[in-house]
Amino acid sequence: MRKFLQIKLLFLLLMAVFHLPSAAENRATVLERPYQDPHEVTGLVTDTLGNPLLGVTVRLNSAVATSTDQNGRYVIVIPANEVTGAVLTFSLVGYDPHEAAVSGRNRIDMVLQEGAISIEETVVTAFGQRARRDDIVGAITSVSPQELKIPASNLTQALSGRAAGIIGFQRSGEPGADNAEFFIRGVTTFGYKVDPLILIDNVESSTTDLARLQVDDIESFSILKDATAAAVYGARGANGVILITTKQGRMESLSVSFRLENSLSTPTRQVELVDPITYMRMANDAVVGRDPLSSNPYSPRQIEFTPLDNSSLQYPAVDWQKELLNKYAMNQRANLSVRGGGAIAQYYVSGSFNQDNGILKVPSQSNFNNNVNLQTYTLRSNVNINLAEGTRLDVRLSGTFDDYNGPLYGGTKAYRDIMRAVPTRFQPYYPTGENYKYLNHIMFGNAETGDYLNPYAEMVRGYREYSQSRMIAQLEFNQDLAFITEGLTFTAHGTTTRFSLFTINRQYNPFFYSYSGLDDNGNYLYNIYNEDTGTEYLDFGQGAREVTSAFDGQAILNYQRTFDDHAVSGMLVGMMHSNLNGNAGSLQLSLPHRNLNMAGKFTYGYKRKYILEANFGYNGSERFSSDHRFGFFPSIGLAWHASREGFMESLNPIVSNLRLRGTYGMVGNDAVGSPSQRFYYLSEVEMNSTARAWTFGPGLDESLTGVNVTRYPNAGITWETAFKSNVALELGLFNNTV
Repeated sequence: MRKFLQIKLLFLLLMAVFHLPSAAENRATVLERPYQDPHEVTGLVTDTLGNPLLGVTVRLNSAVATSTDQNGRYVIVIPANEVTGAVLTFSLVGYDPHEAAVSGRNRIDMVLQEGAISIEETVVTAFGQRARRDDIVGAITSVSPQELKIPASNLTQALSGRAAGIIGFQRSGEPGADNAEFFIRGVTTFGYKVDPLILIDNVESSTTDLARLQVDDIESFSILKDATAAAVYGARGANGVILITTKQGRMESLSVSFRLENSLSTPTRQVELVDPITYMRMANDAVVGRDPLSSNPYSPRQIEFTPLDNSSLQYPAVDWQKELLNKYAMNQRANLSVRGGGAIAQYYVSGSFNQDNGILKVPSQSNFNNNVNLQTYTLRSNVNINLAEGTRLDVRLSGTFDDYNGPLYGGTKAYRDIMRAVPTRFQPYYPTGENYKYLNHIMFGNAETGDYLNPYAEMVRGYREYSQSRMIAQLEFNQDLAFITEGLTFTAHGTTTRFSLFTINRQYNPFFYSYSGLDDNGNYLYNIYNEDTGTEYLDFGQGAREVTSAFDGQAILNYQRTFDDHAVSGMLVGMMHSNLNGNAGSLQLSLPHRNLNMAGKFTYGYKRKYILEANFGYNGSERFSSDHRFGFFPSIGLAWHASREGFMESLNPIVSNLRLRGTYGMVGNDAVGSPSQRFYYLSEVEMNSTARAWTFGPGLDESLTGVNVTRYPNAGITWETAFKSNVALELGLFNNTV
């Protein structure tokens, strides 16, 4: 017992010397710091009507954040070192953000109110910048992706009628050749490039790329029409710009979307042709009308004995449209996408499959199917990675792959042959019967010398296949420069594109026959026209080959700030583009196509009543000499929001919006002449010209090729310029915009 007391006294002495806390003091210290362990907070986020909100970002800082699920619920764990004074921020696009102090609570419910600026009240402008709709000076039209959902796999067909100023027309409905041609407010240049610039995620794209783009992948769709809206794109935007951004990842729980469609496609209208009897009578009248002494091509007997149902081999009455075309085609489309992410990374991944079929009939005797069949596969992956607070890295990968099978010369030629064929000379093809059952080919019909056009033989004599692919990889870096000054951001991206195409043709020479009657046993008899030239095997032909590579680079410095009643913004952009064709076919076309551009934009707004916008594009083109290589193209715009003036307050219940705006500017175009005439400032010389060959020698039997100047230099050729002006009146009555 004495020993225990001695140890206790020694322990108390050590505590007194080194000031070690006792157990009671330890318990008191713990009570004084009750939140040093990680603290979990849960809750429910709803709108003002009590509906749960999906995808609300609940953030403590750049590293600690979560989002609500489909039921509006969230769970967030606050680290031990940040529990004291922790404040949660709740934010969602279209709603006012709200903050809430934790203060030891384990449950925080939140009600968010719709913000003054909803997503529908903003417009995507040049280079993906989003701005208030009522702060826009230039002519910009936005189209909702929902309006572009039509029962077709070609997006270009949905543009006409969806936005003012779009002029579009479609020359063919054949899958793979059904891209619509469209212009923005007509054609403003005379060069070979008269179509608008198409940008998908700030990457220059072709009309086919737009046609293959899936509506489900589109986040925003804007059309830039006038000089101020398109000036920052320089020479590429002389005929307007179509600006598309695809969906990005966002902080939310995993969401999966799947869409499956089946549709029927049918010709809008079939050209009505006369029946065979009327055709023969009209043909006789036409021949006699030209030459009264000529004989009729069709005898009265043939006209009398020709049945309308095409049941006779001797007196045919062929409805070529009925024989070659089906009434409809069935098409399928499927799209699958997943979206979600957390505080560090967000993702959007999608894949789709489209199958479009033609309406061409294929005879059962043919051992291959040459009806139009286009299969399109698309893949897209957009990933956003938050490297640090204010630093984001975006990685976008996309691929489009087409596999096509169809007639040798396309469905357009098949239809043209239908319109040109004679319906009363022969059948499309004849039954073999007992006498010709040994044949291994189709007996196509013809007449007289065998030179008549047989649309069926032309359609099924072979088929064409092509496969094309386009791969795009983009890396984008975004940095918030608020540590330098508030409102300053920097964005840079590089994009590489690879395109490849190859075509294969397979065909045979058809055998042509004419009906000559029946033998003694009642079997068919035919006359053959091309016994020596027809073939029973497929021959191979190599078609087009195309390989291209492109690189795009951009750097954007953007500033946006509001000082009381003054709103200031500015943007400076540097761009470069390089394109290389691997199957150019000539020296000039084999050289890389390159452009270097700089553009700027400045806006100033006062009390959101008066807005001034100034833009410029300083563009460089390889097509002109050093004296004219660079062009400067400025533009300016003004807007006045009259309904926000004090003298209009009494009329606001009636005239809810009255806004005047106007723009004026100059645009340039370097796509003059033709693609093969790239360097006008250089002469074009053919060093081995047979047109300039000369002969010599005693017998004039020796010769050498000469030198021929096919084009002389013209250093004076420069930019094609056009001046664009735009005046607009926006009127809203009773909160409805006109």
